[in-house]
Parts: sequence; structure tokens; C-alpha cells
Amino acid sequence: MAYYFTLPWLLLSLSLLCISGKSDAAAAATSFIRTKCRTTTYPSLCIQSLSIYANTIQTNPKQLAQTALSVSLDRAQSTRAFVTKLTKFRGLKSRENAAIRDCMEVMNDGVDRLSKSVQELKNMGRARGPELIWHLSNVQTWVSAALTDYNTCADGFAGRASNGSIKSSIKLRMSNVAQVTSNALALINQFAGQY
Repeated sequence: MAYYFTLPWLLLSLSLLCISGKSDAAAAATSFIRTKCRTTTYPSLCIQSLSIYANTIQTNPKQLAQTALSVSLDRAQSTRAFVTKLTKFRGLKSRENAAIRDCMEVMNDGVDRLSKSVQELKNMGRARGPELIWHLSNVQTWVSAALTDYNTCADGFAGRASNGSIKSSIKLRMSNVAQVTSNALALINQFAGQY
């Protein structure tokens, strides 16, 4: 009879240990993300945008860089879709129309560069030595160029000639894309710094 009474307690204890192990891993991953994000330009945004991926990132610096880059690509694609919709607005001033078209062009370039960067990180696999440095250098160059693209788009809406609501909505979105891209670049640079 004592055997049947202790079996449920044993199962309960094992379940609690498993749950505790999972929460310890999640806490370690979250702590890892917080620590790495402290060195970025926008640490709060970095933590907020990456903590939801803690189970995927765990404590892997390459996975952290890859996830940050994927978040940046996702935001850039969303912003590009927004800018595409703006190109269809009627009644825009000629300067606004030109700025939106220029922005669309640089957004396409930026999204392309981030897409290539995501692919490059995935393709580097277990590369070592000069090959690894070459892959990381490509990623750093492309992400830096994408960051310049997003800042160029926002700069196109400087001055008084632009409509207030269009100008502010584009600048807000570009700022967010630039910030997550800046954070991704910082995390990529941290990862590259290990080599």
C-alpha cells in the first residue's frame, strides 16, 4: 500500500524537477539576451524584440545574431510594404512623391541586403578561420549598408515641404527599422569579435 502512495508523489516530484529545469533554461537564456543587449545602442528595444525568442536563442551567440538579423529583416519588409502603399496615395506634393519613390528604392536595397545577410549567416555553417571571417565580413558590410539605406530614406523627408502625417509615419517606421538593424549589427559584431 505504501508503494502506491509514494508513486504519485514521485511522479509529482519528477514533474516539478522538469518544470524547474525548463524555467532555469529560460531564465539563463533571458539573462544571456539581457547581458548581450546591454552593449547595443538601443538595449531596451533589443531586449524587448529578442526576449520572445529566448527558447530558440538559448545562450548561443550565433543564434542571437541570427535572430536579431531576422527581426530586423521582418521589420524592414513590413516597413517596405507600408511605403509601397504610400506610393499609391493621390494628391501628394511632387516632393513627397519623389521622396516616397526614393525611399522605396533604398528600402528594396536594404531588404535585399538583410536577406543576403540572413542567408550568409545560415550558409556559413561550421566554417572556420579565413572562411568564417569572410562570411562575417560580408554580413557586417551588408547590414551596415542596409542601416545607411534606412537613414537615407528618413533623411528624404527632412524640411517643411513634406506633409506632416506622411513624414512622421515614415520617420517613425524608419527609426524603428534603423534601431533594430543597429542592434543586429552590434550583436553580429560581438559574435564576430570572438574570432
